[in-house]
Amino acid sequence: MADDMGFGDLSLHGNTNVKTPRIDSIGTDGARFERFFVCPVCSPTRAELLTGRYHPRCGVRDVSRGGERINLDEKTMADHFRQAGYKTGLFGKWHHGTQYPYHPLGRGFEQFYGFTEGHWPTYFDAPMDDNGQLVKGKGYLPDDITDRAIDYFANEVGKGDAGSPVFLFLSFNTPHTPMQVPDAYWNRFANNPIALRGPQGKLEKIESTRAALAMMENMDFNVGRVLDKIEELGQAKNTIVVFLSDNGPAISRYNAEMKGRKGSVDEGGIRSPLFLRQKEKIKAGTKIQTITGAIDLLPTLAELAATGLKIDEKKPLDGLSLKPLLDGDNKNWPERLLFTHWGAEIGIRSRKYRMDARGGLFDMEADPNQKTDISGKNPELIENYRGQIGEWKKSVGLPQTKDLRPFPVGHEAAKITYLPARDGSPLGGIRRSSPAANSSYFENWKRTSDRISWDVEVLAGGEFEVLVYLANKKADLGAKIEFKLREGRLEKVLDTVYDAPVLGADKDRVPRVEESYSKDFRPVSFGKVRISAGKGTLSLQAVTVKGKAVADVQMIALKRLEP
Repeated sequence: MADDMGFGDLSLHGNTNVKTPRIDSIGTDGARFERFFVCPVCSPTRAELLTGRYHPRCGVRDVSRGGERINLDEKTMADHFRQAGYKTGLFGKWHHGTQYPYHPLGRGFEQFYGFTEGHWPTYFDAPMDDNGQLVKGKGYLPDDITDRAIDYFANEVGKGDAGSPVFLFLSFNTPHTPMQVPDAYWNRFANNPIALRGPQGKLEKIESTRAALAMMENMDFNVGRVLDKIEELGQAKNTIVVFLSDNGPAISRYNAEMKGRKGSVDEGGIRSPLFLRQKEKIKAGTKIQTITGAIDLLPTLAELAATGLKIDEKKPLDGLSLKPLLDGDNKNWPERLLFTHWGAEIGIRSRKYRMDARGGLFDMEADPNQKTDISGKNPELIENYRGQIGEWKKSVGLPQTKDLRPFPVGHEAAKITYLPARDGSPLGGIRRSSPAANSSYFENWKRTSDRISWDVEVLAGGEFEVLVYLANKKADLGAKIEFKLREGRLEKVLDTVYDAPVLGADKDRVPRVEESYSKDFRPVSFGKVRISAGKGTLSLQAVTVKGKAVADVQMIALKRLEP
């Protein structure tokens, strides 16, 4: 899965600015779903892919601060394949929660190497989560996760039939911002003209386009490495390969002239490639025009792999198996509506029409770029669609309120619980290091009335070591911070300097807007404390301030010592 890659970012789809032969080959050697739809943003699409159900049913209502988490009573694709005897591994972006059991290791994956937030502050030697432990990555992040994915696949599957069946999810972080890419790829685009342009024309930020295309060619290289390993192991006939993106492009660039981009329920925001290959099983060059969506992948892959998918009657799937379409059987395929939701917007797509979030109606066969609104000529269809949306909202549980689920701490299966700034709340003068909560840290902590808090639930009480990841300056030494959670209290005087420069700007090809830069934050032990099970507010507050500020805070970690 690509991240923020548009339908038009592939050479197979007419983009002459870029070369993506290895990704394209998945479609030409297998099936291309030409009308495949995802969600306008990251975590909703991933939820629908993993559960086969519309994301509001799963509890996903945001992309950060807890709203990105899939409800724990939902069964994921990884759960299903693991129960069917598969080894399960996720490499790259997760975006459904950091704390166990929302962590990938609690959602069916046996192996995880990547990051759990929606976006990440640096792509070079990045901090990574390796099965729940923080480590430093090696080199460029997409290369790093591909290395790990290939090693996992090769070790588990092996050659011939002696190995284990594997469900492997390689979840790239590109071409999502920040726009960081190695010189070898950047240099291909740095001084070259961009012939195909986005809808903004001369207002398009060409350096951002160049970086995105360079990231695409790096992704193509890494996808090629995966395909080569499958061939090397002699597993091409035994391996189903799927390629898609999670939403449309975040920045304006060529996207097959479709209307909308990331965040929009229009075609350009949610139409994704879907390539599906299994050599000698799926006919090469198959093109499918029927509308399909991310909700269809779970039942499709389960049927293709003959795993015997068991459906909870209380949680029926919204998706359909696409196997009949792959087999060339369109006769019994039902007419259907696909619903797309994000924020206050809901759109509908039928085989022929799209109704946008404002009630505009477009004939997608005659007008694929949504230029002519025909709603005035079709009042009965508009009324029908509005009624369908009303019924759908009732079915999936909209409108949803603010996420009130606490962040779990101290699960018995997790040795350490991390609470990043993303999940906390700054109070008083404290502010985030960027407008977006993902990958941010807290700064501007200057007063004793300032406070940082997290709403948590201690699942299993016991003794914990409290670690605060922070950075401070010499002039501010002597500040005393109080940690509080339920009956647990600790105080720490900051008597050591953990000053660190802001990292990441030197690697950016384009100045960033959304993501925070990072620092080399250090874990500072506040000591040991006993905390009982139950809900509460975890807080950090300065008891004394000696200089102009207290510290910048990236996250808190609670390390279980004993029950």
